[in-house]
Amino acid sequence: MAIHLTKESKILVQGMTGGEGMKHTRRMLAAGTNVVGGVNPRKAGRTVDFDDRPVPVFGSVAEGVDATGADVTVVFVPPASTKAAVTEAADAGIGLAVVITEGVPVHDSVAFLAHARRRGTRVIGPNCPGLISPGQSVAGIIPADITKPGRIGLVSKSGTLTYQLMYELRDIGFSTCVGIGGDPVVGTTHIDCLAAFQDDPDTDLIVLIGEIGGDAEERAAAYIRDHVTKPVVGYIAGFTAPEGRTMGHAGAIVSGSSGTARAKQQALEVAGVRVGRTPTETARQVLAVLDAGA
Repeated sequence: MAIHLTKESKILVQGMTGGEGMKHTRRMLAAGTNVVGGVNPRKAGRTVDFDDRPVPVFGSVAEGVDATGADVTVVFVPPASTKAAVTEAADAGIGLAVVITEGVPVHDSVAFLAHARRRGTRVIGPNCPGLISPGQSVAGIIPADITKPGRIGLVSKSGTLTYQLMYELRDIGFSTCVGIGGDPVVGTTHIDCLAAFQDDPDTDLIVLIGEIGGDAEERAAAYIRDHVTKPVVGYIAGFTAPEGRTMGHAGAIVSGSSGTARAKQQALEVAGVRVGRTPTETARQVLAVLDAGA
């Protein structure tokens, strides 16, 4: 099994005919993803060939859903168009919208996430790498060739650290890796993924990657303490961040001791989570937990 994305998922790509959309659609197809169409109102009716794989272009998400039965969309559109794109997908009945776009205004994110929630559409992102169920499907920009199918579930704020942990643990493999994005407002949280991995019979261990700023990791720690019985190993980016310095991700806001890597580490450890100080140490912690349970 996997969470949110399987080999049965039928994927539309909003913005497929743009530069990033073309590049990553080709990569998704090469990984075996069932991309059933693109969406571009100005190019409706055309077909794009990806290495001899023809993919139709539809004028709207609703047309794509009607023609193909698509249940997932990956959004590669400019920030100013993202609100309209996600709203359109939700109105068309798409079950999962993966929003890769960076720089989406927060008020737009709040609006389209509320609309999607009312429509029953799960949103991953914005400003995220997407998700991958290795050996089954990729929705987004996560490389498919750096790991293999396995029994670890991974949820991460950081795209780069998602890739690094996937590579560090490539010999073990993953059920699903989800990059939720680092913006202040995102559609799918650490807690959402923890709950899904807890319920997934093919996930034996969960890796949680967070970063300084906000209280998402502290809330995840409370959820783990009360609801998660599977082992969880964590990593928090930002242990060496200088005090009072604005960091890269839009959500990485630290106030006093709140939101620091140390505070998050302590909250997770109280909940029984092993926390590594570096990605490599985190991978070693995973291997130690798996060896102890063997």
